[in-house]
Amino acid sequence: MKNLFAFFCLIACTFAALGQEKQQDSTKTEKLDEVLVKAVRVDAKSPITHTNVTKKEIAKRNLGQDIPILLNYLPSVVTTSDAGAGVGYTGIRVRGVSSQSTNVTINGIPYNDAESLGTFWVNLGDFASSVESLQLQRGVGTSTNGSGAFGASINVLTDAVSKESTGEISNSFGSFNTRKHTVKFSTGLMKDHFEIAGRLSNITSDGYVDRASTDLKSYFLQGSYVDDNTLIKAVMFGGSEVTYQSWFGIDAETLANDRTFNPAGQYTDDDGNIQFYDREVDDYMQDHYQLHWNQRYNSQWSTTIGLNYTYGRGFFEQFREDDDFDTYGFEELNVNGETVNTTDLVRRRWLDNDFYVFNASANYKDNNLDLIFGTSISHYDGDHFGEVIWAEFASQSDIRDRYYEGNGKKNDFSVFSKANYRLNDQIKLYGDLQVRNVNYETSGINSNLTEFIVDENYTFFNPKVGITYELNDRNDLYFSYARANREPSRDDFENNPTVEPEQLNDFEFGWRHRKGNFSFNANFYAMLYNEQLVLTGNIDNVGNPIRTNSGESYRLGLELEAVIPVTPKLTLQPNATISTNRNRETIIPFDGELVNLGATDIAFSPELIAANAIVFQPVQNLQVSLLSKFVGEQFMSNTEAELSRLDSFFVNDLNLTYTLKTKSIFDSIVLTGLVNNIFNEKYVSNGYYFTFDDDFSNPGTITTVEGAGFYPQATTNFLVGLTLNF
Repeated sequence: MKNLFAFFCLIACTFAALGQEKQQDSTKTEKLDEVLVKAVRVDAKSPITHTNVTKKEIAKRNLGQDIPILLNYLPSVVTTSDAGAGVGYTGIRVRGVSSQSTNVTINGIPYNDAESLGTFWVNLGDFASSVESLQLQRGVGTSTNGSGAFGASINVLTDAVSKESTGEISNSFGSFNTRKHTVKFSTGLMKDHFEIAGRLSNITSDGYVDRASTDLKSYFLQGSYVDDNTLIKAVMFGGSEVTYQSWFGIDAETLANDRTFNPAGQYTDDDGNIQFYDREVDDYMQDHYQLHWNQRYNSQWSTTIGLNYTYGRGFFEQFREDDDFDTYGFEELNVNGETVNTTDLVRRRWLDNDFYVFNASANYKDNNLDLIFGTSISHYDGDHFGEVIWAEFASQSDIRDRYYEGNGKKNDFSVFSKANYRLNDQIKLYGDLQVRNVNYETSGINSNLTEFIVDENYTFFNPKVGITYELNDRNDLYFSYARANREPSRDDFENNPTVEPEQLNDFEFGWRHRKGNFSFNANFYAMLYNEQLVLTGNIDNVGNPIRTNSGESYRLGLELEAVIPVTPKLTLQPNATISTNRNRETIIPFDGELVNLGATDIAFSPELIAANAIVFQPVQNLQVSLLSKFVGEQFMSNTEAELSRLDSFFVNDLNLTYTLKTKSIFDSIVLTGLVNNIFNEKYVSNGYYFTFDDDFSNPGTITTVEGAGFYPQATTNFLVGLTLNF
C-alpha cells in the first residue's frame, strides 16, 4: 500500500508541476508514446533485420501463455516450456542463440537480469495484455540499453495513452486447469491531458507435466500527462509467481513410457514409500517503477528521460534427503547412543535485489537527417543467501540460519549516437556508435558453498554501419555491419573463473519487396564470433544452462518471409530460416584424454526453422488461422553426441477469433479459441546433455559417462476465452 500511495503522490505532484493546458492532438499523443522506445527501435527502411508485432496481433492468441510462446511463429524463433503448455517458465531462442544473449527492454529500460543475463517472463504474468507493440530485431540490431544483443533484441512498448475511456474484462479457460482472468481500465483523457490506466491479472495452470503448476498474479498501473509537446508517464508494474519446479527433465526411457513424469520433489519416507514434496517451488516477486518524460521543443528537437527502480525478491524452496551436516555447518549429534551427521531438511535459496536505471536521449530530425544520441546508466545490487527452514535433526541451528551468503554488484554505463541520413532519393545511410563500460564485483559464499570473488571491468566499443538502397517504391536493398561485445554472466564465472567476454561481427544483407498487400523479405546473415559463449547442453543444480567459450565459431543463414494475399479473404504468411551453425574446433576430455572433434554443430541450433500462417476471414468479424511450425533436428551438445540429438518436429495450432459488436453496455464481445498441437505430435523442444568421468568401475582407468534429460511438450490441448470491452 505504501508503494501505491507513493505512486499516486508522484502522479499528483507531476501534474501539479505542469504549466498551462493546451489543446490535445491525439495523433501527436501516439507519436510521443512511440518516442519512448525510439532510441532502441528502427524504422521500416532501416538496414536492421526486424519484425514488428502489434497489440492487435498479440490479442488473437493472448489466452495466458507467456510472451515467448506468443512469438513462436516469427522468423528464426524456437520456443520451449518447462511445464509443457506455455505457462510458467518459458524460453526463446533466436537464430539458435539463447535467451541469455537476447537483449530485452521495456519502454527502453533493460529487463534482462543484470547478473544471470536471462529474461524471466514468469515474473510478469500476462504482461502481453499491457503491450502496445514490440519489435524483434535479429542479429546485433541497433545499440540498446543493458547487456548487448548477440542473436536478437526484443524491445517492448507498454500501453499507449488512450484518448477514450475504456474497460475490459477477459477470462479464459483450457486444458490442464489453465485459467486467466484480466481486468483493465482507462479513464481516457481527462480535461484533454490526464489519463490513469491499469490492469490486474491472475493466471493459474496445473501444467502438462506432473505437478508443474503455476500461480501468477500481476498488475500494471500508469498515470500520464500529455499536451501537444509533452508526454509524462509514471508506470508501475510487476507480479508474483509460485511455480512448481519442472526443470529436472526425464531420461529417454521415461520419455517413451511416462512422458509427463516429474522427478522434482521426490523423496522416500520412513516407511520406504516414494513421496513428493508439495513446495518444491520458485516463489518470487518483482516490482518495477518507471518515470518517463518526453519533451518536443520544436519540429526538429526532442528529448526523452527515463528513470527506473526494480525490486526483486524470492526463493527456490527444496526438500533435501539425507544431506550432510557439514554442508550447513551443523555439529554432529548423539541420538539414543547413535551418531547423527545427516538429516532430511527443507532449504530456501534466496535472491534479494535492487536495480536502478537512468536513460536520457536527444533527437534531432529534419528532412534528411534523424540523429539520436544519449546515455544509459544502471546499478544492480543483489544478495544471494540460503536458509534452512526445517530439519529433522537441526543440531545447534536456529530457524532460517543462513548457510551461505554473498553479494553481487554491477554498474553499467553506455553512451551512444546513431543517425539515419538520406543522401538522395535512393540512398539512406545508417551509423551507430556505442561505448559501454561494465564493472562487476562479487563477494561472499555462493550456493556451491565456495568463496566466490569476481572483480572485472570491461570497456566495449560497438560500431554499426549500414546502407539502404531504394530501387523503386516497391524494392529496397540493404546491407549492414555491426560489432558487438558482451560480458559473461554470474553463472559463467561460477563455472569458469577465467571465462572471456564474447565478440561478434554481424553482416546482414537483405531485399524487401512490397506491392499492395503482398510483401516479401529475404535476408542473408553472417555472424562471426570470437569466444562465443555457447550452451554446453548441461545445466546447473537449479536448472540454469551452462555456457562455455567456444573459440571461433559462426552462424550463416538465409531468412525468408512473405505475406501472400491469395484472395481478399485468404492470406498466407510463410517464413523460413536455413542456416549452418558451427564451432570451428571442439576439443573435449573423453576417457581421460583430450580429443579434437574438429568442426562441430553449435548446440541448440537447427539448420531449418519454418513457419506458416493460413489466415481465413470469411466475414469481417471472424478470423480462422492455421499456424504451423517446423523445427529441424538439433544437438543439445557441441560434440554432436547421438544421445544429445533432438528430433525434428512439426506442430500445428488452430486459432479462431470472433468479434460481436453490440449496442448494450458492451462495445464488443470477443470470443477466442486456440487448439494447440492439433495433430497430437509428441515432441521435445528442449533438454540437457551431460558427461562425467567414472573412475570407480575400472580402477586405474577413466571412462566418460554421458546422460541426457528431455522436456516433453504438451500433446493436443486447448484454450478458450471471452473478452468484454466497454
